[in-house]
Amino acid sequence: MVLFLGLLMVIVAIVIVGMALPSRDTTPVGSVGRSLAALESFGQNIPKELTAELDRPFAERILAPFQNRALTIGRRLSGRDSAERIERKLELAGNPVGWTVDRVVAMKVIGAVGGLIAAFIFSPVLGLSGIKLVGFLAVGVAVGYMGADMFLYQKGYDRQNRIAVELPDAIDLLTISVESGLAFDAAVQQVATNTDGPLAEEFGRVLREMQIGRGRADALRALGDRTNLEELRSFVGAMVQADAFGIPIGQVLRVQSSEMRTKRRQKAEAKAQQIPVKMTIPLIFCILPTLFIIVLGPAVISIMDSFG
Repeated sequence: MVLFLGLLMVIVAIVIVGMALPSRDTTPVGSVGRSLAALESFGQNIPKELTAELDRPFAERILAPFQNRALTIGRRLSGRDSAERIERKLELAGNPVGWTVDRVVAMKVIGAVGGLIAAFIFSPVLGLSGIKLVGFLAVGVAVGYMGADMFLYQKGYDRQNRIAVELPDAIDLLTISVESGLAFDAAVQQVATNTDGPLAEEFGRVLREMQIGRGRADALRALGDRTNLEELRSFVGAMVQADAFGIPIGQVLRVQSSEMRTKRRQKAEAKAQQIPVKMTIPLIFCILPTLFIIVLGPAVISIMDSFG
């Protein structure tokens, strides 16, 4: 105990003496110290013009130049009418936010590079070599290059289907609004305000075009050009002719509403008639073999046991 207390007192004394001594200046002296101090002061007082490049986000410093390079290569690989075809796909898809013709062209090249890298990575897993490896890499490049086009095609297809589903209800609302005393423009405003979906967006665009000075007929024709639905184009044509010849809009809308309902019923009947044909393949290859195994399996096992 006495030895332990003595060691403890020695340690406490060392700590007290260390706290009482003045702290050493760790700053190096001489030319090296002055150089380090100069570098520290320069690092603390760097002008903003020099740090602006490093402060930019990663997308602007790395991805933007890469996208511009891919855009240059994509323009060389694309045909002369590729911009018009891509613009048409963008219109059918509803012009997604951030998607432009240049971005689609750049994404096609980036997708081709990504498809090549992905195919090269997965080829050892599949054990491919020689001609099979070359073909697999070519398929990866083709799929990556066509990825942006397939995305726009699917988005446009879904959007056109939604417009086809919403069109009869929108025409019914137009008919009710016009017959209740509203003008055609006010009826279109009611549809654009009280409904949701791509058709409401298209009617809202028609109203904005008319507000900036475009004629009603031209705005409606542009609506028909932005879609590939025959029903909507037929409706636009009827409205343009009624406006040109002075035919009452309410009567035309009533006829169009009846036709749209008839076409919707015919489409539903056509899809219902396609169901037996579509069920044939899964019935033959999936359901019937399983049913035969369940029904005939025990009998086959009993016959094999009897002969065995």
